[in-house]
Amino acid sequence: MRAVVQRVSEAAVHIGGAEHARIGPGALVLLGVAVGDTHADLEWLCGKIARLRIFPDVAGVMNLDLTQVDGELLLVSQFTLHASTVKGNRPSYLRAARPVDAIPLYRRAEQLLAELVGRPVRTGEFGADMQVSLVNDGPVTIIIDSELRE
Repeated sequence: MRAVVQRVSEAAVHIGGAEHARIGPGALVLLGVAVGDTHADLEWLCGKIARLRIFPDVAGVMNLDLTQVDGELLLVSQFTLHASTVKGNRPSYLRAARPVDAIPLYRRAEQLLAELVGRPVRTGEFGADMQVSLVNDGPVTIIIDSELRE
């Protein structure tokens, strides 16, 4: 399971030309579920996201997490995070989990992150053609991969 976490001053998801979700200051999380990912991977990853200290304290040091800055969170599914570009120029998505496996984990991520950060999580729509806009604050972009945990 992979997540790209971006500290944002604002972010939004549009589907079919209409705004679906919007947040102010906080984090945009792009989440990719891989074949074989488990609830243990999800719990570890969500814990990391919720505790990630990427927001500045009074001294300007990235020392605070989402809850400490009352930040919002926008969660967007993105199977392309598991693209393989080893062969040729057309990415392969064989490592990305099929919707029947990925959707329950994505929905659980939404619930778990809401519990961990103490506020509702805004989301995209799984499988939809979405236009995601953001203002990356910093810029700060962190990649977290459950396969790399110890």
